[in-house]
Amino acid sequence: MEKIILGVDPGTNIMGYGLIKVANGKAQMLTMGVIDLRKMSDAYMKLGHIFKRITGIIDSYLPDEMAIEAPFFGKNVQSMLKLGRAQGTAIAAAINHGVPIHEYAPTKIKMAITGQGSASKEQVAGMLQRLLNIPEDEMGKFMDATDALAAAYCHFLQMGRPESPAHYRGWKDFINKNQDRLCKPSSK
Repeated sequence: MEKIILGVDPGTNIMGYGLIKVANGKAQMLTMGVIDLRKMSDAYMKLGHIFKRITGIIDSYLPDEMAIEAPFFGKNVQSMLKLGRAQGTAIAAAINHGVPIHEYAPTKIKMAITGQGSASKEQVAGMLQRLLNIPEDEMGKFMDATDALAAAYCHFLQMGRPESPAHYRGWKDFINKNQDRLCKPSSK
């Protein structure tokens, strides 16, 4: 089964996007790039531009799903609010097109790609370049694009591996939390 995944790295100045195509259990990069918002001074015009561009990308590539990086918690509340609005606008564009959304924490994406939740953007980009056989000249100058591609690839890795909402510290913990699922010995 073929599937196209759109990855988005939200930003208020530079928003990254990346698309991968999944076929026969393998992923390949379709494209990646950025939405450059630095020349726009009005915050609401930026949001409108994000909506238009994400809508255009969805119309062009018809992704089956979208993977978006969750905002990380910073100390600057105003920055978090602006970033949340940018992320929400990208999500609204996907919802408007009926595209299912999956959100991943930055550390989860880094862990999925490199095996380290504290990996640098350069390490993530380097690993993606090897995993997806991306030529050096296509890597781009903005890490936001590779971060978005990483979100899409993280989602590809998660497909078919659903996570249990419950977490257990071992078999004893599992048994204690799932008494209703145990077979009781018959008393004959």
